[in-house]
Amino acid sequence: MLLVIDAGNTNVVAAVHDGTAWRGNWRIATEPQRTSDEYAVWLLTLLQHAGLQRPDITGAVIGTVVPAALYHLRRLVRDWFEVEPLIARARVNWGFEIKVDNPEEVGADRLLNALAGHRKYAGPLVVIDFGTATTFDVVDVNGAYLGGVIAPGINLSIEALHKAAARLPRIGIGRPQAVIGTNTIAAMQSGIYWGYVAMIEGMVARIRAEYAGRLKVIGTGGLAPLLAEGTMVFERIDPDLTLDGLRMLAEQNPVPRWSPDRARHLPDHE
Repeated sequence: MLLVIDAGNTNVVAAVHDGTAWRGNWRIATEPQRTSDEYAVWLLTLLQHAGLQRPDITGAVIGTVVPAALYHLRRLVRDWFEVEPLIARARVNWGFEIKVDNPEEVGADRLLNALAGHRKYAGPLVVIDFGTATTFDVVDVNGAYLGGVIAPGINLSIEALHKAAARLPRIGIGRPQAVIGTNTIAAMQSGIYWGYVAMIEGMVARIRAEYAGRLKVIGTGGLAPLLAEGTMVFERIDPDLTLDGLRMLAEQNPVPRWSPDRARHLPDHE
């Protein structure tokens, strides 16, 4: 079975795929200094609860946009599962061209979304991922990654608004029925929700105009279903898109060779 780890700025998601289906996925808050042993206590308990054991894991792949977390996650896989993980980075075989100025700068999550998006839904398409940042990534008809847009994430915007304005409270995200708020909280909720819906629709329209062609729009990330309630722009919401990208990347790359002696001398940072 394949252990998949997606480490974002907010959460680390671990999942197991048995070659046919996902057997489970679990998340924990991202803390770059969390040790491999701490990760192991968390993950092994959840695996056992799902009826899985350590020897069931025969391969692993890690994607992260938090470089400081990579050391401990790789040690987790090496020390506790005796597997050398594949690391999602620009120089592995993605199976498509990365047509940007500096491929090394592109976050692994964006390339993973491009890989899974094109493989599952064909192209051309734009993938919108609602994470710590809201990203728009454009993929052409052949699957090549063309670049995209990075905007502040919804929760980041809510927190910034609360901290920067002394009289504005911290609010939760929800879909208001009315655009015109009749009190402070309702007005803030409208600004966040309908403001992001307007940004999505406007950005997609501009991307389509610049691309000069029809693009499918795929949404992913925890807030994608909520935002999809307020717009018809999405053709599909796929919450597991990044995990599927990691699984597909592992399938099309050689399995890294692991041995106890070799693992001790492999670099932990690349």
